[in-house]
This record gives sequence, C-alpha cells and structure tokens, in this order.
Amino acid sequence: MKPSRLRFPIMFIVILTLLAALWAGMLRLGWGWPALRPFLPALHGPLMVSGFLGTLIGLERAVAIGKTWSYASPLLTGLGTLLVLIFGPIQVGLVLIVLGSLALTAVFIYIVYHHKALHTVTMAIGALCWLVGNSLWLGGWPIFKIVYWWAGFLVLTIVGERLELSRVRKLNQTSKRLFALAVGLFLAGLLLSLFTYEPGIRLASLGLIAQALWLFRYDIVRFTIRKTGLTRYIAVNLLIGYCWLLVGGVIGLIYGQLVAGPIYDAWLHTIFLGFVFGMVFAHALIIFPGVAGIQVPFRNGFYGPTILLHSALVMRVIGDLALLPTIRRWGGLLNGIAILWFFGLIALTAIQARHKNN
Repeated sequence: MKPSRLRFPIMFIVILTLLAALWAGMLRLGWGWPALRPFLPALHGPLMVSGFLGTLIGLERAVAIGKTWSYASPLLTGLGTLLVLIFGPIQVGLVLIVLGSLALTAVFIYIVYHHKALHTVTMAIGALCWLVGNSLWLGGWPIFKIVYWWAGFLVLTIVGERLELSRVRKLNQTSKRLFALAVGLFLAGLLLSLFTYEPGIRLASLGLIAQALWLFRYDIVRFTIRKTGLTRYIAVNLLIGYCWLLVGGVIGLIYGQLVAGPIYDAWLHTIFLGFVFGMVFAHALIIFPGVAGIQVPFRNGFYGPTILLHSALVMRVIGDLALLPTIRRWGGLLNGIAILWFFGLIALTAIQARHKNN
C-alpha cells in the first residue's frame, strides 16, 4: 500500500475515536445513555487527546513530510486506540500509543534537524510532552497528573505553529525571547509538578497566561481579523481560543492543585475545548484538504458551530464555577453537538463541492 493510501483507514479511526470520546464525555456529564463498554466513561480524556487529536496531528505531519516511516506515529496510535476501545486500557494498547508518540517525537526531531528554528523546537518539545504523558499513563499514574503533559503537547504544538506563521511580521529578538520565556515557564512548571504538584501547576499556569498574552500581542491574527471570508473566520476562532487559554491559565494559577470536581472540569475544558478545539475549528478548512485530499470551500455557515461551541462552553464553565450541574450538563451536550455539526458541515460542503466540480 502506498503511504498516501494509509490516510483513509487512519482517518476512519480518527472519526471513530472522536465519536467514542464524545459519547464518553456525555456519560461523564451524567446523561443516562448506554455505556456501550463499562470502561468507556473513564477513557474520555485519553481518547480525545491521544486517540483523536494525537493521531490527527501525527497524520497531518506524515502527509506534510511524505516519508513512509513518518506514518508510523498515526498508525501506532490509531491501532493502540482501537485496542483500548475494544478491550479497555490494556498494556498492549497503551504500549502502541506510547510508541506512536515516540514516533511523532522522532518526526519532529527530523524536522528540527532539517530546519532548526524556535518554532520547530517548540513543537518538538510538545511532542516530547505527549511522550512523557503517555509513558506516565502506561506507568499507572492518575489522569489528573498526566493531563498537564497532554495539555503541553497540544498547546506547544499550536503556539509553535502560530510562531511559524507569524514570521511574516519579521518578529524581533525581544518578541522571540518573550516567547521562549513563556514556554520555559510552562515547561518548568510541568517538571516541578513531578516533585511538588501544586507549585508546579501554578508555575505552568503562569506559563499558559504568558503564552496567551504573547499570542494577543504578536500573532498575525491582529491584522488578519480585518480581512474577509475564510481569513477572518480563522482569525475569529483564534482570538476566541486565545481568550480561553488565558482563562484556563488564570483558573490554574488561582486554584493550583486540581484533582477532580467542577473547577477541574472548568480548567480542562477551557484548555482542551475552548483553546484546542478553537484551533481545530480555525485550521480544519486548511488541514483537511491536505490530509484527506478533499476540497472544503468556506461558507459563512461555519460560524454557526463556532458560536455554539463557545456559547455552550460559557454555559459549562458557569455551571462549574456556580455549582449548577444542570447548566454544566447542558453546556457539555451543546459542546458535543457543535463539534458534530462542524465536522458534519465539513463533510456536506466537501460532497457538494465535489458534485459541483464534476
């Protein structure tokens, strides 16, 4: 099989994992739906991060590089995720996911070797965070301690990409030093949390705040928001996502050690849903044509899922902070609907574009 043909079975696993992760999330919120598998609710976070997002990022990098060996990462994480979905968090599935994150780290080392720059190093460190988080999961660490490493993977991948795109502004050395300082604070907090948890989380949260402020100040989104069409749509999603990153950092800084409960839920979803999925919504119309080989023309209707996603997240966070479980539950359900609406709209738009071209 040609490497390019691996995209389609991997994309099938990615979609299946997203659906399973969303279903697990609804169960965790308290909706009385069939559990399907008794262990599914506990797998919501791992499925979303290492199954859906990790495999998708690995596939995107493999397609961009075009090397056969680079497909090892999404293949391994995809297969590992399937085993976890079928049998639960068994060792062989977790080992495959760890190997997949190791393979992605190797991909970024390859990228840094051929193009050493601050943004490529940042994304490579992000992949390393994923490897550490998955290794700790394999080692039996509790999810609440692992999740910050998973956040590091996604946050550093995204901010590294934004730094790369901001090169058109010819950033000065001061802006690059501030970027490195923000990332350094976050990484120092992660490392410190391995030994003393609460101070480490507060320092990491300070790093998240610093990264959000850097993005507001130096990202090209300040200028692209003035454009029209797809460019403005991307900018809107980015700016809202940066707001959520800032909110997540503030929550972590104020509360420090978060283990479970509504505040923990608010922190998790400001970062993983508000920021990370905000970035997914922003970049999907550019990434999916390259990864899946489909054309997805922009339409104003894509603003609908964006509005619903973030409005529902405001509901969810209010429900968390005000201890209103019904509001939280409905906010979470609407979040899931927004994600399904968005990807359904992508599929519908792609089908319509294909028929129109034929």
